[in-house]
Amino acid sequence: MSDQADPQQTGPQGSSAYHRLLDEIRAGALLPGDRLREADLAERLGVSRTPVREAIRQLEADGLVTHVPRIGATLRRLDYAEVMELYEMRAVLEGTAARLAARAASDVELEELDALNDQLSAIGTGPEAARLNRIFHATLLDAAKNRFLARSMAALDRAMMILGPTMLSDSARAEAATAEHDAILTALKARDGDAAEKAMRAHIEASQRLRIRALRARTPEEG
Repeated sequence: MSDQADPQQTGPQGSSAYHRLLDEIRAGALLPGDRLREADLAERLGVSRTPVREAIRQLEADGLVTHVPRIGATLRRLDYAEVMELYEMRAVLEGTAARLAARAASDVELEELDALNDQLSAIGTGPEAARLNRIFHATLLDAAKNRFLARSMAALDRAMMILGPTMLSDSARAEAATAEHDAILTALKARDGDAAEKAMRAHIEASQRLRIRALRARTPEEG
């Protein structure tokens, strides 16, 4: 059996520390390469070092944290190939979810997706837009009604957190994303699985292109 800590079995403090650190990674408050010092995190989170240690172990099990010699626990950096692989898998999994949702989504779920996208369009950018976008994609995944797919997406979502905040911080991208959601919704309402998968893949690939540009902008030129 693995000796890796399960956040559901480490008590409320351990689970709370784990989820709070996940939130910070998702929001970009913790960045790739940042050191995770137990004492500093315990003081900041207002807990003892034990739940922080358990949270770091779980983040390591999730593939978000690595141990660097003479430095200690740090948030992982993804290389270019890993970023491409993550987006490729996201396109496959979310494309499949859209295909399945075209067949299985209820009218109520489609109405909820419509309402979420309307709210997202009205807000545009910022933390609330990022939250609504996550709910939109989670609701679509629920509408696919496939538990194995949901588990695969949960693992992928944790890995995607290393990339930092959503690309919706860019106002042009936010506007394009809601239009892409509309195309997905049109296909879902028509119960057209092929079109829904195609629209979702186009949506993910548009985000991927912007992420590539952002990565290149942050990478110093070698010479």
